[in-house]
Amino acid sequence: MLDVIEAAMRIGKLARHANCKIETIRYYERAGLLPKPGRTAGNYRLYGREHAERLWFIRHCRSLDMTLEEIRTLLKFRDAPEEDCGEVNALLDEHVAHVVNRIGELKELEQQLKSLRKMCATVRSAKDCGILHELATAGIGSSASERYGHVQGAHARHKNRPKAG
Repeated sequence: MLDVIEAAMRIGKLARHANCKIETIRYYERAGLLPKPGRTAGNYRLYGREHAERLWFIRHCRSLDMTLEEIRTLLKFRDAPEEDCGEVNALLDEHVAHVVNRIGELKELEQQLKSLRKMCATVRSAKDCGILHELATAGIGSSASERYGHVQGAHARHKNRPKAG
């Protein structure tokens, strides 16, 4: 795919090459993950091969559910190829542990939903629906997330690393 990347292209073409939206590219620029591109005389952004490679890297990391902070760390090491990669290994180990934990939470959520579904085995009027009744009364006296342990967003347990983008 890199062989089709032009030396200078506008944001629309970069978005097509990376299979993403223009706003995503602008967001990564604002977040400091993509360097600011050059500009044409008409003030259009001009991106090069290095932007495309970096964007593909970012998008691949996002497809692995990595946070922007995790990607920022990985990019720091990608930009300093002579550095020791111990922190990269630790980051990935932590991310794997997060995924394992998330899978467990999702399995718990699945069981909770299946139990909830069993509360209304037949079609009846909504006023007699066991599911609606349970949803309305189960959380009284405690938050629903405490009662059901609802799955939080990615990396919710990592206060210092919020998920975005």
